Amino acid sequence: MPRATICLPTYNERENLEPMLRALGHHDVRVLVIDDNSPDGTGELADRLAAELDFVAVLHRERKQGLGPAYLAGFRRALADGAELVLEMDCDFSHDPADVPRLIQAVEDGADLALGSRYVDGGEVANWGRVRRFVSTGGSWYARLVLGVGVRDLTGGFKCYRQAVLERIDLDGVHSKGYAFQIETTYRTLRAGFRVVEVPIRFVDRAEGHSKMSRSIVLEAVWKVPLLKAAALAGRL
Repeated sequence: MPRATICLPTYNERENLEPMLRALGHHDVRVLVIDDNSPDGTGELADRLAAELDFVAVLHRERKQGLGPAYLAGFRRALADGAELVLEMDCDFSHDPADVPRLIQAVEDGADLALGSRYVDGGEVANWGRVRRFVSTGGSWYARLVLGVGVRDLTGGFKCYRQAVLERIDLDGVHSKGYAFQIETTYRTLRAGFRVVEVPIRFVDRAEGHSKMSRSIVLEAVWKVPLLKAAALAGRL
């Protein structure tokens, strides 16, 4: 069994799922598709591909509950199945499957969490407009300032965790649903004393399907960050 499992949340990703899985098949990894009962048939397609591709498994959830709960369910399943490394990435090719070995190598070289970063030297965002770029860079800057950490891409969602990190950071205490989930889990990792390394990546916006970004996701990140800082100061994190 491969020692690394990629958690791949899907909601209406029918156009992207098969090419993504076949691209990931070039690497020695397991892939756990986490489908939130997609109305476009993504879950059914995932089952058919899992029957064909022995490195693919599927976790079906009853309804859409947000990115955070989907990842938490995937983390628990991957750990129960014996994964030593657990990765998260998007299914829409904004994260390049060819970068998976680079994240794994960063952990093998000593990182506890390797984070694919758009905002370190060598990283970039290829095709965002000004508003989306401002929301992302501004959100990372705001979270970094409030939380007092040096990680530049706190909202980044292309990650490779060492097993020990996920077993330590109290997944039951994580309640963020949108992109605040990425900020919270990285911050919890840092607070627990683990080493986070940013690996430069080129981020490309999706070509197929629709973005899940919404105003409520942005607002959650805005109010969640001060609560995380307050919890840390109170010794609850």
